[in-house]
Amino acid sequence: MFLDQSTLSQLGSVMTNIKLPIRLEATLDDSKRSTQMREMLQQTAALSDLVTFTEVLGKGANDGESTVRTPSFAIVREGAPEVAVRFAGLPMGEEFTSFVLALVQVGGHPVRADQEVLDAAAAIDQPHEFVTYMSLTCQNCPTVVQALNALAVLNSGITHTAVEGGANQAEIQKLGIKSVPTIFMDGKLFGQGRMDLAQIISKLDTSSDAKRAERLNQLAPFDVLVVGGGPAGATAAIYSARKGLRVAMAGERVGGQVLDTATIENLAVTKSVTGPGLAGELEVSMRHYGVEILSGLIATKLHEQDSSGLFAVDFGDATLRAKQVIIATGARYRTTGVPGEDDYRNRGVSFCPHCDGPLFKGKPVAVIGGGNSAIEAAIDLAGLATHVTVVEMMPELKADDVLQKKLNSLPNTTVITSAKVSAVKGDGTEVTALEYTDADGKTQSVNVNGIFVQIGLIPNSEWVSDILHLNRGGIVVDEQLMTSLPGVFAAGDVTDTPFKQVVVALGAGAKAAISAFDYSIRL
Repeated sequence: MFLDQSTLSQLGSVMTNIKLPIRLEATLDDSKRSTQMREMLQQTAALSDLVTFTEVLGKGANDGESTVRTPSFAIVREGAPEVAVRFAGLPMGEEFTSFVLALVQVGGHPVRADQEVLDAAAAIDQPHEFVTYMSLTCQNCPTVVQALNALAVLNSGITHTAVEGGANQAEIQKLGIKSVPTIFMDGKLFGQGRMDLAQIISKLDTSSDAKRAERLNQLAPFDVLVVGGGPAGATAAIYSARKGLRVAMAGERVGGQVLDTATIENLAVTKSVTGPGLAGELEVSMRHYGVEILSGLIATKLHEQDSSGLFAVDFGDATLRAKQVIIATGARYRTTGVPGEDDYRNRGVSFCPHCDGPLFKGKPVAVIGGGNSAIEAAIDLAGLATHVTVVEMMPELKADDVLQKKLNSLPNTTVITSAKVSAVKGDGTEVTALEYTDADGKTQSVNVNGIFVQIGLIPNSEWVSDILHLNRGGIVVDEQLMTSLPGVFAAGDVTDTPFKQVVVALGAGAKAAISAFDYSIRL
């Protein structure tokens, strides 16, 4: 039995949302993956009278020129027009939720999104064929896969295939893909990295940005505007809304950096939770309390209060106004800045070992950094790569002893300390080596095909540097988390406060909201 009884029970419960007949149409061969896929699809079809399973041959399958990847399967809703999405590979791990959502959405369950986004998806008048390359350990991939599956459901002119890199190595290597998710549209590169449905539509229809800016500019002022959707921002929005205030959360993505975290194990209320799982719970809570979620926005400027007592925040051509502002724009990955790093980003240089690690199976890689994140990455990669070299600038690693002991117990790892990275080398297509200067000042080189940079974060505070006091890039706040501008508060990794932890950010978001409310009632 491929799917265990517990999984089947949960899947069967969700599949009650299927309202229209669908078929699971598989293209299989005699491989082990095909056998597993056949069993999984047969088990799934047995859970609902509205689902059938069938096997078909791809076009030209018998002459080796099939246009359909094998093994793969499509979830098809029959009718006019026909709706279908395809998975090339077993959608397990991080992608099992994508499979479940595709089942119910192709089966007639409505796609959940803002009406503006749904209308824009349906209005796309040009046909497009999308292919997403993903890995089953990538936290960012499901967002893209689910968005494009939803787009295919909403618009019959759109098709989408999610290709699992581990099961299609030859194709991955032929295309030179070194980072996931990677999206192709009509045979050409469309984008890389996390993108949600609104962002994909915005890229397809450039006029949608102007339309959205016009709508946002017409919104009435909020009581509280939270800028940023990570743990600090989401919690600040929830706590503010619980006070009965009109609240908006405006940010690039709900979850922020936590979306790039595989597992969080230091929250007192649960043994462990995935980063995307926590982000999903935060979004559910915000919607429950009536927070207006405005995602896909990047703040560009903060204005002082006007004569009516309102602050304004620019997001490109859109401007939102509020009586109070809570800044929680988080931080981003720190880069080395050495020659070749930008040239080979997503072609061997990566910042997400969980996402891109499987693409380097059987190849040598390097990890830059010596903290907990770096050593955890090295330990994970050691199970995939032929060899992992850890390069740390300081004389010793800073990671916890338990992590260092685990790393040292692995036979295919090497640690190089007192090493200053000087260059990323490549052949024009992929990374071939990492150069560094050793303790004696000599240039050394280690041959690798992948480089994972894990050297900390930089606060996303540039957009307020002209109006707020900063300390080494972090926004300076007082004990109540108020910034140097009265009425504006800040929380989380964007501030200069120590201890950049998810649990700390959650508490800081709550504190900022309570402080902002207390400040407002005392005015």
